[in-house]
Amino acid sequence: MSSAQDPFYIVKEEVQRSIDKLQSNFHRWERIPSDSVERGQLTRELLSNCESIEWQVDELDKTITVAARDPTLYGINEVELEKRRRWTSTARTQVGAVKKAIVVGKELSISSATSASGMRRELLRLPDSHQPDRSNHYHDNDDFIASESDRQMLLIKQQDEELDLLSASVERIGGIGLTIHDELSAQDKIIDDLGTEMDSTSNRLDFVQKKVAMVMKKASAKGQIMMILFLLVLFIILFVLVFLT
Repeated sequence: MSSAQDPFYIVKEEVQRSIDKLQSNFHRWERIPSDSVERGQLTRELLSNCESIEWQVDELDKTITVAARDPTLYGINEVELEKRRRWTSTARTQVGAVKKAIVVGKELSISSATSASGMRRELLRLPDSHQPDRSNHYHDNDDFIASESDRQMLLIKQQDEELDLLSASVERIGGIGLTIHDELSAQDKIIDDLGTEMDSTSNRLDFVQKKVAMVMKKASAKGQIMMILFLLVLFIILFVLVFLT
């Protein structure tokens, strides 16, 4: 089977295009400021793409494992199997490096935002000895408002993260559905080809059976003739022995 017709190489090309696009978006992600909204959206998109590509690479690894059990059945050899294993290993390494860098960058952004918020709260809580008691009362109100604001922001952030996880899961399930559809289409094609080959083999078998039956029929007729001749000769011999001696 040529590379152009091999399902492995068809899926490999699609995965490689996804990896190239992932790396291109990752380089763009690196140039975006960490506190921008665009970076947060791109972070979620990149993490979702990483999970989808990792799943596809795992599926390719499973096909390699199946093919390794009986390489001759699939028309490949050990050299080709090792070549495929090296590619999946390289692809997994590339995606893992991008995913790790994004996760680390995301954690650093969250840590920086938390530190800044904590510093702001501490500054708001500092007492001012030059202000009267009424000013302290105002500071207490400011502290309460700031604390409530921070709590609301934290809740909103947690909800956003949960929504991001849900969105990533939905996208991943959609990708799995598309992959399963492609796999079923490929299996249907294989089954159709197998059915065609079985029909052709059945026709050839019928032809051979007819030839064999014809040969057996001819052989049977010749056997009957030989038996008649043998009996005739035997009858003549017995006749001579009984009546002429």
